[in-house]
Amino acid sequence: SSCLGGEDIFAAVRENSPDGQFIANLSIAGDPRPSGIRLALSGDSADWFSLEGNTIRLNASFSRALDRESEYRIMAEILNENDNKPVFMEETVQPVAVSELAAVNSVVFVVKAVDADEDTIVYVIDRSLPDSSYFRIDLPNSGDVILSKHLDYETKTQMQLAIYAEMNTPEKYNTSATIMINVLDGDDQYPQFQPCVPLTQDAVHPICTNPIYTVNVTEAHQFSPGRIRAVDGDRGLDAPLLYTILSADDGCFHIDNQSGEVTMSRLAEHRLLMPTFQLQASQVDDPRKYTITSAVVRVLAQNHFAPQFNSSTYVGFVPQSRESSMLVSTHGNQALLLQAIDRDFQDGINPKVHYSLWPKSNNTRLYHMTQEGYVIAKGNLLPASEKQVIATDQESGEVARATVEIVALQRGERAPWSLFGGQKRYTLHVDVVLAGGIMAAVLLLLLVTLMFLLLWLVRRWRQQQDVAAKDSVAQGKHRNV
Repeated sequence: SSCLGGEDIFAAVRENSPDGQFIANLSIAGDPRPSGIRLALSGDSADWFSLEGNTIRLNASFSRALDRESEYRIMAEILNENDNKPVFMEETVQPVAVSELAAVNSVVFVVKAVDADEDTIVYVIDRSLPDSSYFRIDLPNSGDVILSKHLDYETKTQMQLAIYAEMNTPEKYNTSATIMINVLDGDDQYPQFQPCVPLTQDAVHPICTNPIYTVNVTEAHQFSPGRIRAVDGDRGLDAPLLYTILSADDGCFHIDNQSGEVTMSRLAEHRLLMPTFQLQASQVDDPRKYTITSAVVRVLAQNHFAPQFNSSTYVGFVPQSRESSMLVSTHGNQALLLQAIDRDFQDGINPKVHYSLWPKSNNTRLYHMTQEGYVIAKGNLLPASEKQVIATDQESGEVARATVEIVALQRGERAPWSLFGGQKRYTLHVDVVLAGGIMAAVLLLLLVTLMFLLLWLVRRWRQQQDVAAKDSVAQGKHRNV
């Protein structure tokens, strides 16, 4: 820039002028110096002149003098110095988008810088950034950025890369540019039925197993089992899916190809059968990407009776002991058993009944209810309390409730033998007149009971076959086994 503004010089000088006569000044902005601007005279008549800084003077002597008919043209050559930094071309350092399916060792984008001194430029990737390991430049002068390893949209969707443009000169002038790289999602994942059950602890790439859908259908009923759901493994693409029932199900079930809604086309009749069929979810744009799962339909017998406790109130005793846990006992030091009876079963025991204590706040800390109906006290110094026992039929949803009063015994004290006394059996002295009245009431009650018993036996006979079948289904057996 110091040499800008120079031009040809036309100067006049008298003949016979003395040595050192001023001729002209060179029009340059800077001062000549060894490390900066260097001036030189050239041409056939260059020896007639000399330079003092940027001043041209006459170089004459006694042996030679200027002839008045002579005219001379002075030319000054300015030599280039490397004093400019390279500059990246703006359009080559804009954010770029690269698909996660881009091939390794392929050129994903190109950077370009220019230098006013027209020196050779080399490009270098800053290796201090964590994303630099994904890229490299094989030919330093080309600016071609090459992919070194596979990209993964599910792991990282955006990267940052810094590139230096350096001049291949001793001065090593350079400039840098930061480039944002957006990773595009590619279609490299298969659909997955929901909920996804992870088999590994990897949160980024979990290995999932498809769930097995299970639905309970009551015999002689027809309803909509509901909607199944699958998603595209490429969440950034979220390709639409097509649902299909693969295996034959006698035409009882129908699935909506787009929504996944499953409906029944007829009543469920065979309660001892458990239909199983295959469901498929595939991508609409690429049917080769699909997943398969199973659906199990359990046909249940109709429920006629709700579970029932044989008493509304139970009494339990907890003695002080050094043991950390013990069974809650009842009268006669027998283990307290709270069991609901379900008359849909021949033995009255429904294996699908679940027992729990209320309130739950103290359930896990002080008491525990087993699924056989026993209550376990946890601790040796427990206060007296009253809790509610809840028996829930997990198939029908019906609930039975009872209350248990837990009495804390003193050290050395034993539970009473019966509801009427302590450790000894007591004889009740009942008035004769009162006993006669009681007997009359009992006889009347007995007659009424016999009438209801006859009606119940008829109804019971009709339900006997259903009870036997449901009992077999609950145990996983055929009704004739």
